[in-house]
Amino acid sequence: MQQYNAIKAKYPDALLLFRVGDFYETFGEDAIKAARILGIVLTNRANGSSKIELAGFPHHSLDTYLPKLVRSGCRVAICDQLEDPKATKKIVKRVLLNW
Repeated sequence: MQQYNAIKAKYPDALLLFRVGDFYETFGEDAIKAARILGIVLTNRANGSSKIELAGFPHHSLDTYLPKLVRSGCRVAICDQLEDPKATKKIVKRVLLNW
């Protein structure tokens, strides 16, 4: 979450699509907003002693979901992986593609 939070802090007014494996995930307020706009399931997970909302979709569905977010008036930032998570034991390197 540190990597996500650092990127989100740079683009606080954008809905951040954060690539995690085969999915683009959204967290917190972004997840609540994305779930409502896209009609996808809003879940949550433990984040230390608190819970955080999350909602995501398969990365190969980006062309379906991105236009819906933009048409709804969202500014969107897309953060993708630069390396295969299976090939590293460290935090996966990521890059901001579009915002």
